[in-house]
Amino acid sequence: MTDTPLSPATDAPAAGAPVDDTPEQIRIRREKRERLLAEGTQPYPVSLPRTHTIAEVRAAYPDLEAGQETDDEVGVAGRVVFLRNTGKLCFATLQDGAGTRLQAMLSLAEVGEERLAAFKSDVDLGDHLFIHGRVIQSKRGELSVFADEWRMAAKSIRPLPNLYEGAELSDEARVRQRYVDLIVNPKARDMVRTRAAVVRSLRDNFARRGFLEVETPMLQSRPEGAAARQFETHMNAFDIELFLRIAPELFLKRAAVGGVEKVFEINRNFRNEGVDATHSPEFAMLEAYEAYGDYDTMAALTQDLVQTAALEALGTTVVTLADGSEYELGGDWTHLTMYESLSEAVGVEITHDTEDAELLRLLEKAEIELAPAQRNHGKLVEELWEHHVGAHLHAPTFVRDFPVETSPLTRDHRSKPGLVEKWDLYVRGLELATAYSELVDPVVQRQRFEAQALLAARGDDEAMRIDEDFLTAMEFAMPPSGGMGMGIDRLLIAMTGQGIRDTILFPLVKPQS
Repeated sequence: MTDTPLSPATDAPAAGAPVDDTPEQIRIRREKRERLLAEGTQPYPVSLPRTHTIAEVRAAYPDLEAGQETDDEVGVAGRVVFLRNTGKLCFATLQDGAGTRLQAMLSLAEVGEERLAAFKSDVDLGDHLFIHGRVIQSKRGELSVFADEWRMAAKSIRPLPNLYEGAELSDEARVRQRYVDLIVNPKARDMVRTRAAVVRSLRDNFARRGFLEVETPMLQSRPEGAAARQFETHMNAFDIELFLRIAPELFLKRAAVGGVEKVFEINRNFRNEGVDATHSPEFAMLEAYEAYGDYDTMAALTQDLVQTAALEALGTTVVTLADGSEYELGGDWTHLTMYESLSEAVGVEITHDTEDAELLRLLEKAEIELAPAQRNHGKLVEELWEHHVGAHLHAPTFVRDFPVETSPLTRDHRSKPGLVEKWDLYVRGLELATAYSELVDPVVQRQRFEAQALLAARGDDEAMRIDEDFLTAMEFAMPPSGGMGMGIDRLLIAMTGQGIRDTILFPLVKPQS
């Protein structure tokens, strides 16, 4: 139905009259709100005399028998997720933010005819209610508050989705209206709690190790710290172009130069690249640097961080996927090298001296295409390795010793010419973390930047640029160090088996027209 003026003669909408296309349920709920206000009842009161949370009531009365009553009075509040209005006795199930539920019972004898009628006419699914009354166990064995008073705590104008037994919100609806997802989906609420527990575990673990947490700029005068496309913006006050950071690495290294020998940051990064089940343009990242460490000490640190977080957030290191399969995050993780594992996979020995023509032949055979500007030795090897090896690594695996061409911030390998001391951590075919024995020689660092600048000039839009301020900082001497970066969102993927849009509370989605 629509609330449209009708012409007496034609019983049709009057010419030029606006058409109200508001859905009927929303219109009815708005009318209830207006009626409450007209009656002097505030549908959104500033406060209510709540004495207990729903969880506290449940914890305080775990053993009441069916039909048992107490004289204990409580005032609770929650969202109505179930309603049954039957004659002189009405029932409402209230749910708190954690999903804990408690039944409210309203009787004619306790609240009176007027308030019971108001409850039946004013309350809808999705409303927040305040209930005051005695704690009892219903005859059917349901812990309840037998109400002597009720009040509207917040009127819901929009109805909750009608989720019948086994039904779920679509993936699109869950992401676009995460607030609804949180109301109706226990898994969504669990993810929020799990993520908070994981981040808390990481911070506590670093604190126990003597690391200091810092914050570095999100607005930067140049994109630095990683090979990625950037988001650009403009600062009016200085009239300069700025970039959203793609990584905090070079600022954290400045802190290390200044004497912060154990430093970490949990931060937001922005990369103007693809969006899929494992990539988001805005994502959370952990980076850490430790003086007198190397990529081996960073591997031990990372394994402990992940395993401790799993135990503290999930209570186990065994991850169970939606299909019932499991994999283990515990124990000692596997280490393998990039060139040796690639050679084994393709049946041909690949070294840093392998000619590009041979690598291109293998790429063509695997039907992998690379832009001409990206066809350097390192890129060719890494693309081949990702196709033949990386996508098939299931158990947690450190992949070590990368080509120098793709790792401009990493120290040369101490015993393997042409390689650098870098590892990537893979779990279920997903790159979860990376670490270096950090390059601290400012002269070599300048040479690496210059080589990257040549790649950029040839069209590689992911190549790094020369950062003179960073090079100046490095000339004051950074101690030998290990550095590590790990995606927080991807860590949640590894620990829960969910996609990246499930691990991020409010992921970026394309606006609807």
